[in-house]
Amino acid sequence: MRAILLALLPAIVFADPATPPDPDEAAYPAIERFVKVLEQVRQRHPDADKVEYDRLVNHALEGMLSSLDPFSSFIHPEMARAMEADPKLDPYLPSLGLTVGVRDDGSFISNIAPATPASRANLLPGSAILEVDGDPPPPLEILLSSLRKPPGERTKLKLKSPAEPKPVEVELIHIAVEEKAVTDARLLDEAGTGYIRLASFMGSCAREMEAALDELEDKGMKRLILDLRGNPGGDLHQTVQILGFFLPPNTAVVTTQGRGGEVQGEPLKTPERQRRKREYPINVLIDHMSASASELTAGALQDLKRAVIVGETSYGKGSVQNIIPMGGGTALRLTIATYHTPSGKTPHRTGITPDVKVNFTDADREKLALSYRRAALTADEAKQLEGWQDPGLKAAGEAK
Repeated sequence: MRAILLALLPAIVFADPATPPDPDEAAYPAIERFVKVLEQVRQRHPDADKVEYDRLVNHALEGMLSSLDPFSSFIHPEMARAMEADPKLDPYLPSLGLTVGVRDDGSFISNIAPATPASRANLLPGSAILEVDGDPPPPLEILLSSLRKPPGERTKLKLKSPAEPKPVEVELIHIAVEEKAVTDARLLDEAGTGYIRLASFMGSCAREMEAALDELEDKGMKRLILDLRGNPGGDLHQTVQILGFFLPPNTAVVTTQGRGGEVQGEPLKTPERQRRKREYPINVLIDHMSASASELTAGALQDLKRAVIVGETSYGKGSVQNIIPMGGGTALRLTIATYHTPSGKTPHRTGITPDVKVNFTDADREKLALSYRRAALTADEAKQLEGWQDPGLKAAGEAK
């Protein structure tokens, strides 16, 4: 060992301090450090049933993926086997906005969707599920069934978050899952101000949006307020179609960039044909829970000077994920690129900054959620809306 150190000494002494370290060379000591820690854990930890190589490495990979961003995750063999046994098994719970996974130590939260009860409660991916409504979690199929509840019902979860030393208890209120993308379309005044609420970019939202626009235009709409508050996003191609209603044909609206800003593939462009010209003014409403496709829509219309954006800075989700099989029944859900609006900006981690900012209180948010399901309110809920005016809608009506 002494001879080796002496042989290395000249290189250490006379190395050019301005020469940056080789990233490939840095990999070897990092891997060596990992192996040393792995072996120390296997040799010294008292719980022998927890130190199998597969278990330790899989949990290390889980931590590595979750440290990258909220949307990357490691898919454990236990979860892969459960989904293989039942191909129709859907681990995503839209009324809560979380995805349940299974690993060797039980159920856990593998992903959190934006604009949902789980994200508003600041839950973190990787959190172990210790209790559901006061009881230990049952097997996956039963757990998923028990967590699918009607809107307004509550679920209590006891979780061990990767960011907290002690378990935490949270209570989540299930939200209504919109079956339609366009949940409201009407004229607000005699001056021809139209209002459309687009709740998501899923399914046939472009067709629904076009039908709503046609109807309002036939009734004399002269300007549009497009409400994307709380919209978590959805299908990117539906998004581009909707942008095509307001922008010229063949307009580049979204690009995908990988590491170092390298553009991947051709820009996504609006359709070649436009059935109707829609050149009236547009104001777009966004809030902290407007995410993904909502942000790309608002960002593209803002960049191209086609709309005034009103509300709060949006969620900040503008990334692309791929599922990558890794052998041994495992896989990665890995962020591989970011989406960019026409100016080259990405909403990823920064969101879209509105042209006109609106301050919402917690009371405003609660009443806004009630107003979105106004037709199905109880008498007590309806009373809460008496005298309340939506500050976002008011600002959008005044913005020019």
